[in-house]
Amino acid sequence: MSYKSDIEIAREAKKRPIQEIGDKLGIPTEHLLPYGHDKAKVSQEFINSVQSKEDGKLILVTAINPTPAGEGKTTTTVGLGDGLNRIGKNAMVCIREASLGPNFGMKGGAAGGGYAQVVPMEEMNLHFTGDFHAITSAHSLLSAMIDNHIYWGNELEIDERRVAWRRVVDMNDRALRDIVCSLGGVANGFPRQTGYDITVASEVMAILCLANDLEDLQKRLGDIIVAYTRERKAIYCRDIGADGAMTVLLKDAMQPNLVQTLENNPAFVHGGPFANIAHGCNSVIATTTALKLADYVVTEAGFGADLGAEKFMNIKCRKAGLAPSVVVLVATVRAMKMNGGVAKADLGAENVAAVEAGCDNLGRHIENLKSFGVPVVVAINHFVTDTDAEVQAVKDYADSHGAEAILSRHWELGSEGSADLATRVAEIADAEVANFGPLYPDEMPLFEKIETIAKRIYRADEVLADAKIRNQLKDWEDAGYGDLPVCMAKTQYSFSTDPDLRGAPTGHSVPVREVRLSAGAGFIVVVCGSIMTMPGLPRKPAALSIGINADGEVEGLF
Repeated sequence: MSYKSDIEIAREAKKRPIQEIGDKLGIPTEHLLPYGHDKAKVSQEFINSVQSKEDGKLILVTAINPTPAGEGKTTTTVGLGDGLNRIGKNAMVCIREASLGPNFGMKGGAAGGGYAQVVPMEEMNLHFTGDFHAITSAHSLLSAMIDNHIYWGNELEIDERRVAWRRVVDMNDRALRDIVCSLGGVANGFPRQTGYDITVASEVMAILCLANDLEDLQKRLGDIIVAYTRERKAIYCRDIGADGAMTVLLKDAMQPNLVQTLENNPAFVHGGPFANIAHGCNSVIATTTALKLADYVVTEAGFGADLGAEKFMNIKCRKAGLAPSVVVLVATVRAMKMNGGVAKADLGAENVAAVEAGCDNLGRHIENLKSFGVPVVVAINHFVTDTDAEVQAVKDYADSHGAEAILSRHWELGSEGSADLATRVAEIADAEVANFGPLYPDEMPLFEKIETIAKRIYRADEVLADAKIRNQLKDWEDAGYGDLPVCMAKTQYSFSTDPDLRGAPTGHSVPVREVRLSAGAGFIVVVCGSIMTMPGLPRKPAALSIGINADGEVEGLF
């Protein structure tokens, strides 16, 4: 049996004018800033006006470690949101925007799939409302102003060897990871070594996603440490004088984007940090506003629960005063089989033994999530090749770990297929009182925070860090940054730093390669193993298959 592609389904969507979607949330037309007919930004004035309202229930969707077999976290997020509305609940979805790098690289789009999508799909996966361009521009302005300050006399006495601020571009480009800039003689400045990260790894992206309003945004931008003097004195963005202009560039990007699902239910799509190299959650302003407008807000955290969910709990919830009522952990029979040793080409054949063998990864995530004091529901994202026996094996395993597993067929049937999942999630959110708490206290020393995550979430035996890294962490503690949370940057494919080590490994070590202070965002980035903050393209990038057909439609994007 053949199925329509995601893009075919998206093109057939019967979208409603964005003003109608806003009306569902009680947003007056004058507070919607339209970008065409099917997307709009929500004004800060309206956001300010709803702050006295009671918060709805926050539902976090996360997943097992990703595999080439596919898990469908965003698809489940959208399907669950539609399912809640189908059973009579007032619900909306909060997800992140897509980065161009993965879209033209390997991952593809980020708007869900099948009959559980957010639309307009092509625009969301391309330029959307220009938020990423604004972030790239604001970051680039600061980069230019730093080098310009050095060029015109260096009044702040910046040590050119200690410029901490790198450049960014929203594309996978390994050639830019390490560069030398300002070559070509006196007119071009003073040559120095630097490099590029992808835009989603920018501290500006993290700041936009964690700021409460424009005033908070500018303060955080001003707090960015861009360089040091020879005496190791920190130089801040506000010392360069860039924070005001950067805020102007980000003024519109700060406002959440309102779109709709295929079933015309409201969704905020805002911000886009990766969970393997940043904190991996949509913006605080989108989530907190949604909680004032809906009784249930379904949001996602990037990649597996060891990355996205851990950072959602330890960074976003800590900073924004949020607490999830329930966590939905997405798994697939196919991924269990792949974790159990089955090759991708053989996933279509029934193999209950492989499912059972691969469930260790699921069990580890269940245990970890429960350690935050929140109830966990496993959503089995259904594939048409799944057999009843395989599905039952996952249900039995989840039950043995104290979590209920529910089969959801939202990809194939939309909200009709996710109604059972939505019903149970709503029951738990309404009935149980989550005893949420982060994994570590603010006052714990920075290296101990790293060890806590490595040992309790990754189940590593030790953290490997040389004296230079330990001393740097101690210096930041002495400078007043010891109460910051840590943001682990590592491979998304494994609990370890080895992407090929699947399942639930133990007895491994976590090597720390580098630490970076994101003083404006308010966390310490800990770069582990061989993870890169600027990805590269695969041998055959998705861009090779992307183009425009004779009807002027985009082909190959998803």
